[in-house]
Amino acid sequence: MKKIISVLVLFLFFSSASLANTYSSDPKIFVQELVSDAINKLSDKNLSVEEKAAFIENIAIENVDINALSLYTLGELRKSADKNSLSKFQQTFEKYFLKSLTSRLTDYSSNTFEVLNAEKKSANYTIVRSKITNSENQPEIKIDWRIYTKNPDKPLIRDLIVEGLSLARTQKEEFASILNSNNNDINILINKLEEFVNK
Repeated sequence: MKKIISVLVLFLFFSSASLANTYSSDPKIFVQELVSDAINKLSDKNLSVEEKAAFIENIAIENVDINALSLYTLGELRKSADKNSLSKFQQTFEKYFLKSLTSRLTDYSSNTFEVLNAEKKSANYTIVRSKITNSENQPEIKIDWRIYTKNPDKPLIRDLIVEGLSLARTQKEEFASILNSNNNDINILINKLEEFVNK
């Protein structure tokens, strides 16, 4: 889980709230622009931890489809949960998601990012393939970005696949394990997320 959170932080550093409305609607260019801005931003030694945390939260809200991600990670229970419980879960999930991202701040300016190609899977989805290399002789990391393009003018990030591992699917499996151990009680899952948020 810690590794996944670290990669998520890296992933969400790759954007900028201040320029969100000027990014390209082309998924491949969208990803490249987000990453370029992030590297420049994270290299700024004048930013405090609090400013970086606020930056991450803003970019996540602007560029990640958190609502869809929350429903996906809940699995089949999203179809049977009552409206109030589902709404509470989504609100708590957003807080959990943002706290997960801001709990591990670091500087990725020593990394080199390269977009390799993009493959349009449908009218709604494009996979953008990329890699990250580290100047300290670390192995390169292959990352596929799942970009939601139902609104062609506003691409949204729905998943990150790191070396073949879907972060959204991994989160879904973790939630499923909690639910399976607690008679599919969504309130227990919500409580677990709240415990993390309130640490």
